[in-house]
Amino acid sequence: MDQQFAQTASGRRSYYPEAEPYNRGRLAVSGLHEIYFEECGNPKGKPALVLHGGPGGGISPFLRRMHDQSRYRVILFDQRGCGNSTPYASLEHNTTWDLVADIEKLRKHLGIARWQLLGGSWGSALALAYAQMHPGQVLELVLRGIFAVREKELKWFYGGGAGHLFPEAYERFLAPIPPDEHGDIIAAYYKRLTGNNEEERLHCARAWSQWEGATLSLLPDPARETSFAAPRFALAFASIECHYFYNRGFFAHDGALLDNVPVMAHLPGVIIQGRYDVVTPAETAYELAKRWPSARFEIVNDAGHTATEPGLTDALVRATDSFAD
Repeated sequence: MDQQFAQTASGRRSYYPEAEPYNRGRLAVSGLHEIYFEECGNPKGKPALVLHGGPGGGISPFLRRMHDQSRYRVILFDQRGCGNSTPYASLEHNTTWDLVADIEKLRKHLGIARWQLLGGSWGSALALAYAQMHPGQVLELVLRGIFAVREKELKWFYGGGAGHLFPEAYERFLAPIPPDEHGDIIAAYYKRLTGNNEEERLHCARAWSQWEGATLSLLPDPARETSFAAPRFALAFASIECHYFYNRGFFAHDGALLDNVPVMAHLPGVIIQGRYDVVTPAETAYELAKRWPSARFEIVNDAGHTATEPGLTDALVRATDSFAD
């Protein structure tokens, strides 16, 4: 079957056409949690698992479009507590290692021996965590906007670093928190997002979510900021994200994801990074590349964080095509 791709006017690749799932399902992964998953593309194609960001972001239709549907069997799922998974916005039994276990249960449920992992932002962190726990089940990794959930990364984005570039948005982010609690802004938000004051909880959830929505791209997108403020999305996104960051990703020590790269360094991979990514700055991707010599490292010099930016789209589609056969 001929490849179905388009090129932008600049010669860059764009996403593949929209695709509807041929299979949707639910999988009970614990006594409490049930995850929603879907498959699209070619049922006999190369298996590829796409991991969404956040944590707490949930899957969206554009995540189906980074692979050639004629050659790939694309699997997506909503991580615990978000999207169509239940219970919604639950923080109970919701850790990185619960998600890693869920991925492995999904792989076995679908009868897949080994698969490709694709993830951006938090999805890159989760892909690395899974590959380090289950390297024998991974074919290769395509990672974008690398995030290792280190203390300095969290301090950069929430503690004022990114605020120097987006001062008006950062001022709105700080507004719900009294000045005397600004020294540990994640802890201050966590206290409110897990509190019993529902009005304050929603107010903080929207402020937290809108901060990220405002900084994702070099290209302003008011519609995205509005969608990040939608109450249902914001409550899950902010609560789960803050829960993970307050607990420093549930890793054994700061920097564990990078320290454990030797376990999976033999695997092929592509590391894609926007030069002007404010959410997950390029330093982490650079450090990962130095520890993972078998991976190809690509800096996109006219891009920020979100995968919908043309340069990142082009790099992602070229990467998945390079592994298709």
